[in-house]
Amino acid sequence: MSGQREPAATTGPASTGRVAAERAVLRLARPYLGRLVGAGLLAAATEFVGLALMATATWLLMSAAGQPPLDRLTVAIVAVRALAISRGVFRYTERLAGHDAVLRMITDVRARVFATLAARRGATHRSGDVLSRLVSDVEAVQDLLLRVLVPASAAAVVGVLAVAVAALISVPAAGALTVGLLVAGVALPALATAVTRRSAAEVAPLRGALATDAIDLTHGAADLAAFGATEGALRAAEQRAHRLARLERRLAATGFAVDAAGVLTAGATAAAVVLAALAADVSGVLVGVLAVGALAAVEVTLALVTAARQWTQLRPGLTRVADLLDAEPPTAPPATGRTDLAGPHELRFVDVTVRYRAGAAPALDGVSLDLPAGRRIAVVGPSGAGKSTLAAVLTGTVRPASGRVTLDGHDLSAYAEEALPRAVGGLLAEAYVFHATVRENLLLGRPAAGEEELIAATAAAGLLDWVQAQPAGWDTVVGEEGGQLSGGQRQRLALARALLAAPAVLVLDEPTEGLDPTAADAVLASALAFTPAGHSVLLITHRLSGLAELDEIVVLDGGRVIQRGRHAELVAAPGWYRDQWLLQTAAERGYLALAP
Repeated sequence: MSGQREPAATTGPASTGRVAAERAVLRLARPYLGRLVGAGLLAAATEFVGLALMATATWLLMSAAGQPPLDRLTVAIVAVRALAISRGVFRYTERLAGHDAVLRMITDVRARVFATLAARRGATHRSGDVLSRLVSDVEAVQDLLLRVLVPASAAAVVGVLAVAVAALISVPAAGALTVGLLVAGVALPALATAVTRRSAAEVAPLRGALATDAIDLTHGAADLAAFGATEGALRAAEQRAHRLARLERRLAATGFAVDAAGVLTAGATAAAVVLAALAADVSGVLVGVLAVGALAAVEVTLALVTAARQWTQLRPGLTRVADLLDAEPPTAPPATGRTDLAGPHELRFVDVTVRYRAGAAPALDGVSLDLPAGRRIAVVGPSGAGKSTLAAVLTGTVRPASGRVTLDGHDLSAYAEEALPRAVGGLLAEAYVFHATVRENLLLGRPAAGEEELIAATAAAGLLDWVQAQPAGWDTVVGEEGGQLSGGQRQRLALARALLAAPAVLVLDEPTEGLDPTAADAVLASALAFTPAGHSVLLITHRLSGLAELDEIVVLDGGRVIQRGRHAELVAAPGWYRDQWLLQTAAERGYLALAP
């Protein structure tokens, strides 16, 4: 929102910490060291062949100006052709070898990062942060190798070779070339690093804040307008945008200055080499070769400036990846308890108490509940009564502070986490709909289901008519978070997925949310009828219509059971259930009277 503060720019870790981050990442490169070294040598060969091509072509042109016999130029002509062809071959082979090694390594890095994040899930990372670590931060490892280490090593090797070849012609010229290469390969990269680091420390937080502004202004436009805060939010976003633009202009200007210094360094180095060669009485043709070779060598070395900038920009991502790579590889706990979870099952709550924070009021307070095989129970109550917490405990996502939850006499914690959903599961609050087809969303919990089973489940959820009306049918893409569906259609799709999975203990948390009363009653009745005999149902709902046929209704308020019994008994007795039943009945009658 507009009132949020921009993330403070941090100075970053010490130099040793930054080096440690690269070291942690590169430890995973050891199995591919041979491939990476080969890619570096091929990159150096590519650049050196390019330098040799420039020098040979220069010699050929200057020599041809004197119109010597053709046989004196034949070797140079063939060499130019061979060097031009080999440069392309070396470049292709270097890219192939480098990407092969890096992609193999990235597979290991991504798997390690994913495993560590999965072990820490729900502890410290938000979903956006998890996605960033899996994608952009892991790509920083790839860029470190392909855009920093390989070109930097190639530039260093070519620089040394260029000086060695120049020394064979003229030692003073080689000395002048050495000075120019040190300026281009050491001083300018250090300057570029300092400029990029200082600017990036301010630019990166501003970009993040501006991205947040864009999301808030887009998705929160209606609320901002309702509270008259649109102008203030726009003003704050514009101020950040102007500040970011100023910083980026300054960064571009300093970057241009460093690049201009590189061009001047190349020209000055070539001039110094020419003067040194002339003073040493080097022949005119070789002076030209040295001048052009010096220009090419400095140009290759200037790749270190780009590598230095890239390295500075990659450091935050590398540090975040290193934090995960330094963690001990997570190991899956051994599965305990029963592994055969085919129904039917008996589920029991015994004095279950749940607290989300120490000292806070309990979300569930001493709740006891029996759900034997084939029994159907509804849990109702006002908002905040603890209904969804009860479902979370039942599915094993929340552990009680005291009391026990048992399945067939075994504590839920005794079952393997990945095996429990086969016995207990269903439609939970705010069920997620994936950016995929209707078929793929439905098959999530039961991949082997056939066409007839898909039809039966969607018909029970009241979605079949809509699916059949779509041109793509089961292959209709529902959009990100079901964005192509209405709220009611999204809820029916999630309900059909839960019914198709058919766990022995089916949990339905607000299955008719977003539906009008008539449709809600029809969908609830068909969903309960679809449940196989012997399977238990725990229905969590705020609507009291359609509960008359259930075996028991439990009323929660403040985390405690305040009423329980069958529908007729609760309607006849004074209390929350009867009051709410009368209110809802009157409201729905009024809705039906006004409906067209």
